[in-house]
Amino acid sequence: MCVCQTMEVGKHGKNTTHTGARGVLLEPFIHQVGGHSSMMRYDDHTVCKPLITREQRFYESLPPEMKEFTPEYKGVVSVCFEGDSDGYINLVAYPYVESESLEQDDTPERDQPRRKHSRRSLNRSGSGSEHKEEKAGLAADTSESIQDTKSLKSFHSDVPFQMLDANSSVSSEKITFNPWSLRCHKQQLSRMRSESKDRKLYKFLLLENVVHHFKLPCVLDLKMGTRQHGDDASEEKAARQMKKCAQSTSATLGVRVCGMQVYQLDTGHYLCRNKYYGRGLSIEGFRNALYQYLHNGVELRKDLFEPILSKLQSLKAVLERQASYRFYSSSLLIIYDGKDTRSETYMERRAEMCLKQVDLSLPESLQDAGSTESITFQPKVDVRMIDFAHSTFKGFRDDPTVHDGPDMGYVFGLESLINIMGQMRHENQ
Repeated sequence: MCVCQTMEVGKHGKNTTHTGARGVLLEPFIHQVGGHSSMMRYDDHTVCKPLITREQRFYESLPPEMKEFTPEYKGVVSVCFEGDSDGYINLVAYPYVESESLEQDDTPERDQPRRKHSRRSLNRSGSGSEHKEEKAGLAADTSESIQDTKSLKSFHSDVPFQMLDANSSVSSEKITFNPWSLRCHKQQLSRMRSESKDRKLYKFLLLENVVHHFKLPCVLDLKMGTRQHGDDASEEKAARQMKKCAQSTSATLGVRVCGMQVYQLDTGHYLCRNKYYGRGLSIEGFRNALYQYLHNGVELRKDLFEPILSKLQSLKAVLERQASYRFYSSSLLIIYDGKDTRSETYMERRAEMCLKQVDLSLPESLQDAGSTESITFQPKVDVRMIDFAHSTFKGFRDDPTVHDGPDMGYVFGLESLINIMGQMRHENQ
C-alpha cells in the first residue's frame, strides 16, 4: 500500500518519484529520551520531527546568540507513509516542494484527540518491558495498533537499554532502543496510518542531531520553567499543566526530569528513566536523579561539573538578555559521552592494577610507570534547548499577548540546576 504519489523503487532500496526525487527511509531515533513527537533519524547528522508551524517559525527567528544553545534548523521535508509487499510500513522523506498539496495540522501532537489505531499488532513478540510500561500507565490502547516497521528490526544500538521501574530496580528486559523512543515511534505510525485515507503527505522539520558527536550519548531531558502552558492554551489544558507543575519540582525548582539515559561503565548498558518518574520526584529526589545521571556505575563523573556548569551559566546570561521571550513547555538537553578518553583510560588503569596484583615482584618504579592519575581530560558536553511549539516573543506571528522582561521561570530553573550541581561538586571534592 502507498498513500502518496506513485513511487518507483530505485537502487539500494531508495524510492523515487516520477519527478526523479530520491526518498530517504526514515529510521527511529534510538536516543530519544522524552518528548511527545517521534524523532526520526534522517542521516547521521540530522533528525526530523512532525512540523508545527509555530516551532518552525521560531527556529527561523532565533536570535544569533541563542543558536549555540539550540539545534541547527535545516529546513523541511515531505514525508510519505508507505507500505510494502511484506506488510511492513515505513516513513519516507522527499524534498519539500511548495506547490505540493500538503495537509498539516498546526496543533501540537499532544493536543490532538486520540484516534483509533489499526488492528495490526505492534510487535507480535510482545516483550516483557511493554507489559511493565502498561502497568506504569505508559501504553496507550495496546489492544489495537500497527505492525512494526522494517527499520525497527534492522536499525538498533549495539548497546542495550534497561528501563528502571517504579521501584528503582533494574528491569531484566534488555532492548536496543530507548524505550521512550520506541513508544513514540509506534504511536506516530499508528496515528499516521489511521489518517492515511485522508492525508497523503506530511511536513517534517529537519534539525541537527545533537548527539551525533558522542560515541555513547548520556542524555538528560529537563522540562524547564515554572509554567508549561502556552498563551493559546484552553482553560482546561492550562489547568492540567498548572496541576502538573504544582505537583512536581517545576513549581519548587523551575525544572523537572522529563527523561534520561545514562551509560553504565560497569555493565555496558544504558539505564533509562521517563517523564512519569520525573513527575513524582521531590526536591531531594531530583537531586538524586541528577546524581544518578552523572554516575557511570563505577564512580561519579566529577570532571563533568565544570563544563556543564559553565554552559548553564552561559545560557542563563543569554536568556536574561532576551526580553519578551517565553519558552513555555520547552526542554533542555544536557549531553555527555559515556565512553570518552577518560573512561577508556579508567578501564585500562583497572586492568593494569589487576596485572600488578598478580606480579607483586615488580620493582615499585615499574609498578607506577603506567599510572594515569595525573592525566586530566576535558570531557565533551553539550547543552541545548529544544521544543518551541509554545514559545513566543514580542512581534512573533502577531501574538496578542506580549510579555515583559526575560523568561524568569526558565531562568529560575537554570539557577536551581546551577545551585544543585554546585552543591554536589562541593560535597564531592
